[in-house]
Amino acid sequence: MRVTLAKAVESDAEALHNIQVQAFLPSLEKYKDEDTSPANEDIEKVMGRITNPQGGFYKIVLDDVLVGGIRATWKEDETRMWVGPLFILPEYQGKGIAQRALNLIIEMFPQAATWELATIAQEKRNCWLYEKMGFAKTGEHKVLNDKATLVFYLRIG
Repeated sequence: MRVTLAKAVESDAEALHNIQVQAFLPSLEKYKDEDTSPANEDIEKVMGRITNPQGGFYKIVLDDVLVGGIRATWKEDETRMWVGPLFILPEYQGKGIAQRALNLIIEMFPQAATWELATIAQEKRNCWLYEKMGFAKTGEHKVLNDKATLVFYLRIG
């Protein structure tokens, strides 16, 4: 099992959008977070991530199969990196692919002093993954609705 990242280009937008919708749809159905769920984003939003010069949007490839995407963007300066979205097709989840993709993206930007992200607090598998990868909760959170709260994470180095 070989996981690689490849910089997304505009012609990848439709495939990445389809995978993103499939990956986030179960969460949308469970938490009803219509205003914030990546499953509800249009293809123009994906295209904007691909063309944004402040970082990169990458395809996650398992062997030769496109299975997901990960975006890393610089925050105010070039020391703080934001990760998100990170998504894997449902049939490939739970196989260590997201963990490998996070490691690869961190290796790609060694100048980043900190890494930040957010996830739904009720998604315990996501929280476990990020904590396993060295991210710690910041204490900041944002209530999305009565079913879901975003929790924010930070990793130094």
